[in-house]
Amino acid sequence: MTQDYGADQIQVLEGLEHVRKRPGMYIGSTGTRGLHHLVYEVIDNSVDEALAGYCKNINVSINADGSVSVGDDGRGIPTDVHSKTGKSALETVMTVLGAGGKFGGDSGYKVSGGLHGVGVSVVNALSAWVDVTVWREGKVHKQRYEQGKPQGKLQVEKIKEKQTGTTVTFYPDIEIFSTGIEFDYAVLAGRFRELAFLNGGVRINFTDLREAAQDAEGNPLTNSYYYEGGIREYVVYMNREKDPIHPEIIYLNGERKGVQVEVAFQWCIDAYSDNILGFANNIRTVDGGTHLEGLKAVLTRTLNSFARKRNKIKEGQSNLAGENIREGLTAVISVKVPEPEFEGQTKTKLGNTEVRGIVDSMIGEVLMEYLEFHPNVGEAILEKAIQAFNAAEAARRARELVRRKSVLESSTLPGKLADCASRDPSESEIYIVEGDSAGGSAKQGRDRRFQAILPLRGKILNIEKTDDSKIYKNTEIQALITALGMGIRGEDFDEANLRYHRIIIMTDADVDGAHIRTLLLTFFYRYQREMVDQGYVYIACPPLYKLERGRQHQYCYSDRELQQKIAEFPANANYNIQRFKGLGEMMPQQLWDTTMNPETRTLKKVEIEDAVEADRVFTVLMGDRVAPRREFIETYGPKLIMSDLDI
Repeated sequence: MTQDYGADQIQVLEGLEHVRKRPGMYIGSTGTRGLHHLVYEVIDNSVDEALAGYCKNINVSINADGSVSVGDDGRGIPTDVHSKTGKSALETVMTVLGAGGKFGGDSGYKVSGGLHGVGVSVVNALSAWVDVTVWREGKVHKQRYEQGKPQGKLQVEKIKEKQTGTTVTFYPDIEIFSTGIEFDYAVLAGRFRELAFLNGGVRINFTDLREAAQDAEGNPLTNSYYYEGGIREYVVYMNREKDPIHPEIIYLNGERKGVQVEVAFQWCIDAYSDNILGFANNIRTVDGGTHLEGLKAVLTRTLNSFARKRNKIKEGQSNLAGENIREGLTAVISVKVPEPEFEGQTKTKLGNTEVRGIVDSMIGEVLMEYLEFHPNVGEAILEKAIQAFNAAEAARRARELVRRKSVLESSTLPGKLADCASRDPSESEIYIVEGDSAGGSAKQGRDRRFQAILPLRGKILNIEKTDDSKIYKNTEIQALITALGMGIRGEDFDEANLRYHRIIIMTDADVDGAHIRTLLLTFFYRYQREMVDQGYVYIACPPLYKLERGRQHQYCYSDRELQQKIAEFPANANYNIQRFKGLGEMMPQQLWDTTMNPETRTLKKVEIEDAVEADRVFTVLMGDRVAPRREFIETYGPKLIMSDLDI
C-alpha cells in the first residue's frame, strides 16, 4: 500500500514552532546541557552590551519558583516599531528567528557572541513563559510570552528614574527538557566566573533564591564575580595550586585589522601537560580554531628561535616539538572578531583564516621582546621543554613498541583483553574492570557480539606526576593504549583509530574501586582529553545491595533506595540483604542484568562542564602537593561521602 505524498503532506511551521519541534538544532540537546544553554544565550546578550561599552553590572538569579532572571544596566532592547514587521522591536527580537542587532554593518554592536539572532527568541520558544522588562528613554516597557507567543501588547509606563537596561525572566518548558528543569548553581557559576574573567571590569552577581540553597539563617546563596585584571587573573586562578616557573604573567592585549587579541600565559614546574583555553567573542571554542592554531605555532617558532640564539639548540639539531614547549603551559587566548565564522549555532570552533596570521604576528613580537628582556625566564622555560624533549626521546622506543603491538595491526591481543565480535566501533563497547575475579564474571555475563572486557591488575600508574618515559614502560598503560586504539600522547586525537565508542569504567563500590576509577579518569583526561570532551568515556553503576523477600528480589543502588524499599514492606516482614563488596561476588547473570544489559543498566557519561575546575581538581587530588589535597578532602570529603551514599 503506497502512502499519498502531496502538497498536503508538506508541513509549514510558523513563528517559533520549528524551534520547539527541533530544539536540539538550536541548543545542542534537551538534557541538562541544553537547559543551561538557555541561560548562556540570555546572559550573552548582556555581555555583548558590556563589549559595546554600555553595561557594567549583570545580575542573575535562580528564583524561588525555579525560573531564572538575567538583568543588566545596558541600553535596553529597542522598543519602537520595527519598519518591516510592524511590531515593536522588542517583540520582533523575541519572536522572530534571525532578528537582532549583531549582523555587522550599521548594527548596535561591533563584536558580539550572540551572532545568529536566534538566542533570546529560542529561549522564548523553549520556555513555558518569559517576562521581559526594558527601561529605556524614561519609560519602563513590559511584555509576557508563553511558549513563544506574546500575551497582549507591550505595556508602557513613564518613570522618574533615569534607568536603562533589560531584565529577562524565563521558566523552561518541562515538555521540552527530558531530564527536568532543575538548574545547577555550580555549573552556571563556572560560566559566570569565566565571563567575568574574559570581560575585566564587568561585575556579575549571581544569587540562588531557592529554599534548598539557603543557609541556616535563611540567607540565599550569593556570589559576585569581578576581575579588573581580566584573563591575567584567570591564569593566576587556574594555576593557584601549581608552582610557576615565572611569577609574572606574560600578557598581550592589542588590535590589528579590526581583530582584538588578548592572551595571557604562564609555565609551571609541576605540570606535564598543557592547559590552553580559547575564546572567540566570549564563546568557549572547545574544538579549537584558527586563534589556537596561531598561538601554538608562534610559541613553537619563537621559543625555538630563542633557544638557538641562546645556543640551547646546536646547529644540526632538530627543533623542539610543540608539545615539548607547551609542557606545563597554562594559557588563555581571547579574540574579538567583527565577522566571526563559527561551525554551527553552538559555536565550538572558529574558522576565520585571517585570525591565525594576526595572532601569530602579534604574539610573536611581544613574546620575543619579553624573552630578550627576561632571559632567565626564557632559559627556565627552555630547560623544562628540553627535559620534555629528552623524556620523549627516551620513550620513543617504547612508543614504537606500542605502535608495533597495536591490535589493529597484530592478531595478538594485549593483556587479558577479551574482544567482541563486532569490528564496528560505533556499536562496540569495552568494560575496564579491576582484577581477574570481576573480569571473569564480566566475560561470562557479557554479550560477546559487541561487548569487550579488559581486566586491569591493581592500580594503574598515576600519570598526573609521571613523564612519558615511565608511561610507555607501564604494562597496564600499554594494554589500555593498544586495546582502545588511543594513539600516542601529544598527537591529535583521531576518532577513526578508536576501537570502541563506549569506554566504560566498571570498578567496585568501595574505596579502592573509587581510587582506581579516579586513576583511570586522570589517565583519560591527561593522556587523550578529546576522548572525554567528545563523550566516549562512561562510568558503570553496579548495585550495592540485593534485597530478597520470599521468592522475589530487587537490586538497590544506594543506601537511600534500600531504606525506601524496606519501608514499603509490612511490619515484621522477613527479608534478607546481600551487600556486594565487589563485582567479583556477583554471578555473571546478575552482573548482566544490573550493570551490563543496555536495556536495564545505568551509565554515567563523563562530561566536563567547567574545564578550569576539572583541571584544578585533577591537580589537587593527583599531584605532588599534599597540603592542597588535605584541605580539599577536609572541605569536600564529608559532602562527597554523603553524595556517594545518596543520604
